[in-house]
Amino acid sequence: MEYKDYYKILGVERDASQDQIKQSYRKLARKYHPDINKEASAENTFKDIGEAYEVLKDPEKRAAYDQFGANWQEGQNFDPPPNWDAGFEFRGAGYTGADASEFSDFFESLFGRTQQSGPRQYTFRMQGEDQHAKILISLQDAYAGGQRTITLNRQVINQQGQIQMQPHTLNLTIPKGILEGQRIRLEGQGMPGHGGAPAGDLYLEIAFEEDRIFHAEKRDVHLSLPVTPWEAALGASVTVPTLGGKVQLKIPAGSQGGNKLRLKGRGLSTPTQSGDQIVTLRIVVPEAKTEEQRALYEEMAKKLPTHPRTELGV
Repeated sequence: MEYKDYYKILGVERDASQDQIKQSYRKLARKYHPDINKEASAENTFKDIGEAYEVLKDPEKRAAYDQFGANWQEGQNFDPPPNWDAGFEFRGAGYTGADASEFSDFFESLFGRTQQSGPRQYTFRMQGEDQHAKILISLQDAYAGGQRTITLNRQVINQQGQIQMQPHTLNLTIPKGILEGQRIRLEGQGMPGHGGAPAGDLYLEIAFEEDRIFHAEKRDVHLSLPVTPWEAALGASVTVPTLGGKVQLKIPAGSQGGNKLRLKGRGLSTPTQSGDQIVTLRIVVPEAKTEEQRALYEEMAKKLPTHPRTELGV
């Protein structure tokens, strides 16, 4: 997928005001409108201009796009990093009114293709728009739940028509056992209402921070456990970390690398749904560094003959 430099497309600097962006868009839209410009490339250029304006005219989309910085070049191969939009608040559910079918894969990968169902209706009293944001929490937070304080980036326009980032600090209750992709609704924390109407809500989508030893798959938490060859062969009771603390795990005699053992209830559980911890055994073979150690391996090869590649026909 190719990166699109929306500032270059509209011919404005990255610190351009909203008025400058609007003026440039109107000028270029007139110049390249297919009804006026009969060049073969005019229609595609006109679509690019509309797409660029869709992003840069919207304070939230523009602020999120700006975090990629100025080092990307137009047409350069681009993949958005995971959870690139975490910590940014977005208004509504998508577009500000443009036709989604005219936009590129680059736009879709960042902002999706959700379209408003119809024109926005304004009355004297209007409830504030809902907002949404993605937040990163640890697996420990998801496992235990509890109270957390988070700070999001909220985009505002100053008196010069330029976008500024404003911190938005919230006290948040994380439900025990929440899953990645689920949302938390904060009533009244969205955009202010008009004419005394109530504010909208803020929806927080949950994403997990990368953990050094655990990863989650729905409600199950996975751990790769290093064991010695003799622990696998003879069986053992070993200490295993879990999100709820250390526990003892019994390794059956004759275990193989890749075998999975289950610790019930040690995953992302709620009062009504239970998750487990899945422990995958990973056999660590000690290196033979001395002659004595090499001799021990040679003795094992004689006394413990095995043919691990029989199933491969070799």
